Amino acid sequence: MKFGFTVPVSGPGANPQGMAEIAGAAESYGYSYIAVNDHVVVPRDIHSLYPYTDDGMWPGRTGDYLEPLSLIGFLSGVTKKIDLLTSILVIPYRPPILAAKMISSLDVMSDGRLILGIGAGWMREEFEAIGAPDFGARGKVTDEYIGAFRTLWREENPSFHGTYVEFEKIIFQPKPVQENGPRIWVGGEGRAARRRVANLGDGWYPVGNNPQAPLDTIDRYVAGQREVSNLAVANGRADASIDFAYWAIWPWTGEAETATDGTRRLLTGSGQDLIDDVRRLEDAGVSHLSIMVLSEGVEGTVKNIKRFADEVMART
Repeated sequence: MKFGFTVPVSGPGANPQGMAEIAGAAESYGYSYIAVNDHVVVPRDIHSLYPYTDDGMWPGRTGDYLEPLSLIGFLSGVTKKIDLLTSILVIPYRPPILAAKMISSLDVMSDGRLILGIGAGWMREEFEAIGAPDFGARGKVTDEYIGAFRTLWREENPSFHGTYVEFEKIIFQPKPVQENGPRIWVGGEGRAARRRVANLGDGWYPVGNNPQAPLDTIDRYVAGQREVSNLAVANGRADASIDFAYWAIWPWTGEAETATDGTRRLLTGSGQDLIDDVRRLEDAGVSHLSIMVLSEGVEGTVKNIKRFADEVMART
């Protein structure tokens, strides 16, 4: 199993010193990747429902967010070997050719350490505030932009003629270091996200606690994984070509929590409970696990990084 976590894009650790210390701890304690999430602005009036709380309220309304691709550029300079994951980059937020160029440049400058976690987005008000394409078409826009990215990354004389993207007779260099471009992990838990993985994704990267599509037990995750694999095979793809990941965005407190079916929620409880869960996820074919280590300050975050490495990673 490869372990990773999201670094702070806001708050006390979102500065050069704090970020370098957290990233350095990740490498020192054997984590495989660190991740950054994505908001450009925070509207003052938000009526969209956040997918990962029971009441639909989003806990991140401060507006204090570092831009993720810029942050990955910094992180690539203060690390040597750890992979760098966007978690999740909202694809319609950035013009497609410019975004493809930024991603390609990051892959070059990180020497091929970039993983592109992507999603279609959930906050209508943010789409409107930044002038992104129509929120109602965000799924189609995302799919087309990804197709355009890959054309730009792979072809020497790229041309593309779609509904939302069009280009021809251009030189797009440099290409990414990774052959065919960074691996693309699709975020999301529902049917649309699962179809997107099967159609164009290199990996599935769902969050475990979406109340509308809960994956908070091993059985539920495996059922979703099976659906993704079946859809991929139906599209003529070998399911073995898909990375399966899991994102537990709840903190590890040491206490068992209850899943929506009444059993213990996955990746809660004692250290031994987590070790058992990691082994079961591995047996199910999961290769990457994102955990929550963030605390209110850098010192607490580093302490959590070490604790999980010592009590779980070292024993699995």
